[in-house]
Amino acid sequence: MSQAASPDVVDSPTGWVREHIDRYVATAGAEGHLWNGVPTLLLTTTGRRTGTRRRTALIYGRTGDGPGAAYIVVASKGGAPEHPAWFLNLEATPDAEIQVGPDVLRVRARVVEGDEREALWRRMTPIWPDYDEYQTRTERRIPVVVLDPVT
Repeated sequence: MSQAASPDVVDSPTGWVREHIDRYVATAGAEGHLWNGVPTLLLTTTGRRTGTRRRTALIYGRTGDGPGAAYIVVASKGGAPEHPAWFLNLEATPDAEIQVGPDVLRVRARVVEGDEREALWRRMTPIWPDYDEYQTRTERRIPVVVLDPVT
């Protein structure tokens, strides 16, 4: 199932992210799936204060290689001192939607800790090595989030 631009979804206000989302949606993921050579997905969350559906583009990995593998995203915000808004929205309402290429999936988010977090962090840093640098820029522990498909 592909996702068309929807008037009930507010896209990221950041210019380059919004342009990436526009290209992703217009081509059903064919031209937006990669950003700077890495895979991206579109995450649509529910705003924690407004209830508005909000969409952003994120780098992702997978928890495994099979078709049932979940999706991994990192709430880095480039090492900023505060969490990104999409992460705060997922904390309030973990049910969300992702678009990966042409496919749109319902997901439930969970923040991973301990050994699972470390293993998934190590899975994500080869995809985007800057995550390690981002962690040095902030005192907060950058969250790793698993997006489990909901059937």
